[in-house]
Amino acid sequence: MADEYPQAAFVVSLIGGIFILLNGLLISSVGGIIVIHHPGAGMALVAVGLVLGIVVLIGTMMMRDPQKVKVGSILVLVFSIFSLPIGGGFIIGFLLGLIGGILGLTWKPPRQTVIIPPPPTI
Repeated sequence: MADEYPQAAFVVSLIGGIFILLNGLLISSVGGIIVIHHPGAGMALVAVGLVLGIVVLIGTMMMRDPQKVKVGSILVLVFSIFSLPIGGGFIIGFLLGLIGGILGLTWKPPRQTVIIPPPPTI
């Protein structure tokens, strides 16, 4: 079947995750400058910025498997919310992650149609 996973949730979450990762890369470059003056705070910014984006993208990839859609959606939703204090992927990443996570949680797999074979003729 063509629609065995929530395609809209996947695409929206993927775009949101890319924005969050880009925001994380920007924060990590700023964190690299802060490391010189405050090593602890700078390294925390580098780690948090990159980890949030990567976890959102991992959750997005989990949405491709129909058995892992709910877990992936929860990861996208939670880590998109966690990304808000560091910029949330320029806010658009947060919003897209939120929408994608909700779409993934509300997705229902398509019904399987069962074709009953006709009885054998004698």
